[in-house]
Amino acid sequence: MISPEILRRYPFFARLSIEQLTKLASLATEKIVETDTYFYHEEDELEHFYLVLEGAVAVVFELPEREVEHKISEQYFRKLKTKDVVLTTVSPGELFGWAGLVPPHCANSGAKAVTPCRIVMFNRIQLLEEFDKDPRFGYIMIQRAAQAISQRLSDLRIESLAYLTE
Repeated sequence: MISPEILRRYPFFARLSIEQLTKLASLATEKIVETDTYFYHEEDELEHFYLVLEGAVAVVFELPEREVEHKISEQYFRKLKTKDVVLTTVSPGELFGWAGLVPPHCANSGAKAVTPCRIVMFNRIQLLEEFDKDPRFGYIMIQRAAQAISQRLSDLRIESLAYLTE
């Protein structure tokens, strides 16, 4: 559990009541991770939804290395040698791993620490159970997650256009 006051600082949680913040905080765990620690890889089932308190997390696609010859068996079993392509960087106060809140709860990208990080992890299963008990709480959280997703997609589009014009 973390203090609800930690969550209260961030705009993402602004519409939650003190009871909802307290419930959310009771489902949260704070963790410190080192640089290059992966939180998850593409297609992993996500058990958590994350908030960055300190540091930076890269949302990445793991693409096959072009210079490496891959065997058929490596391709078949998805054991390719890869390199990370950073889609975006998540900063303090921002969330990642939102796909954990939406069925089928599978990551559509990877996430790794690019600096030492202090993060908050919210247990997906417990959180979804609370949403069933308090649909307003669930509605607010899913609505806020959808807004974050929309903003992230818009940012990605702008970054992609900038990359294409270089």
